[in-house]
Amino acid sequence: MTTFSTDAKTESNTPLYLANSASSPNVSYHYNPTISQYHYGPHHPMKPFRLMLTDHLVISYKLYEKMDLFTPRSATKEELLEFHSEDYIDFLQKVTPEMTAKLSDQKLAQFNIGDDCPVFDGIYDYSSKYAGASLDASRKLISGMSDIAINWSGGLHHAKKFEPSGFCYVNDIVLSILNLLRVHPRVMYIDIDLHHGDGVQEAFYTTDRVMTVSFHKFNGEFFPGTGSVDEVGIGKGKNYAINVPLKDGIDDDSYIRLFKSIMEPLITKFQPTCIVQQCGADSLGYDRLGCFNLNIRAHGECVKFIRSFGLPMLVLGGGGYTPRNVSRLWCYETSVLNDVTLDHKIPNYLPTYDWFGPDYSLHPQLEGRIDNKNSKKYLESVKHEVLEQLRYLNYAPSVQMSEIPPDLTGLTEEEEDIIKELNEETTEEKYMKRVKDEARVGEMVE
Repeated sequence: MTTFSTDAKTESNTPLYLANSASSPNVSYHYNPTISQYHYGPHHPMKPFRLMLTDHLVISYKLYEKMDLFTPRSATKEELLEFHSEDYIDFLQKVTPEMTAKLSDQKLAQFNIGDDCPVFDGIYDYSSKYAGASLDASRKLISGMSDIAINWSGGLHHAKKFEPSGFCYVNDIVLSILNLLRVHPRVMYIDIDLHHGDGVQEAFYTTDRVMTVSFHKFNGEFFPGTGSVDEVGIGKGKNYAINVPLKDGIDDDSYIRLFKSIMEPLITKFQPTCIVQQCGADSLGYDRLGCFNLNIRAHGECVKFIRSFGLPMLVLGGGGYTPRNVSRLWCYETSVLNDVTLDHKIPNYLPTYDWFGPDYSLHPQLEGRIDNKNSKKYLESVKHEVLEQLRYLNYAPSVQMSEIPPDLTGLTEEEEDIIKELNEETTEEKYMKRVKDEARVGEMVE
């Protein structure tokens, strides 16, 4: 028999999360609500409105109480040109769906425009917004304002210097890492998307200051066709590209065990001063384009493990083509990064509550659709090859940094003008300020 119950007001103010420790990291959440309004096309698997579902969940669980929230500006053209070619960025700025019908096949092929990477309304604005959010997050880490910075709209790891690829137009990850390298001698990039992080690997294939680590499906044909274990980097970057090729149907226990057994020695040996983790949700079971059997908790366990090293982290989204599960995952991982535990039942006052039926749970069962073709022997051989590669790394590379290079623009001209205007006081304002200061001094004298 129930002898005690709370009234409606108390119940409505009860937190939907439980803090796991007295002190938690300083986490910032970078989101631009307009990004979810863009549309690749009715039949395209990439659905930006998954970001709206994610934000709704984060808000409904009141996780905003735990974080610093930022609505970042778009990346400037100058910032995008830190990695991408000017011809390509100019093309993105000018192209419209109406123009594509008039462009030659040669021109479309030059910029890889097609079914995977269509031209849609606002394509440049969309790209500069998610890139701007990742750059803003990287700046918060550099300044020390954040220990962990989250941008679920980012993580578009396939984009190349001269062209889009795999639904990705601008590579916000590369731009963010370039910014972090201004102050961090070593950055580690970890990718747990279903697909190989080829755009990021390619960008840093010749340097030892960035170690790229990608866990992904690989059979030589599955998009993007790269990510073999023998892709290790060249020149100074040799052995700093790590690839963990997996087969269909990998389950929670196998994935977590392999992930931890590889990542711990890599972090210990490379000694990164900052980590960028791409959390593509297409590695979940029952993803529209996926072929793994991971549950949300298992995917989140990989994020939790990396967080346990206590290093500055930039956490990004990526793939994920079943929107209700993408948003569940990223909300859950937001809680993991804030070190809080969420109620598994999704709050029923959520505006998009019906999307999460029939179970209305944060943790639906996602395993078992596909047979696990990763034998223990195969996974052990992959682990052995990766750790053998690690033997060739005798030390953590360092770099002399006597002067911090300039920021990737940082402020727009408009923002700089506003700050300048605020700093310029008129003669009358200076006089009034002096009078007030003198009055305050007089108040202290009896």
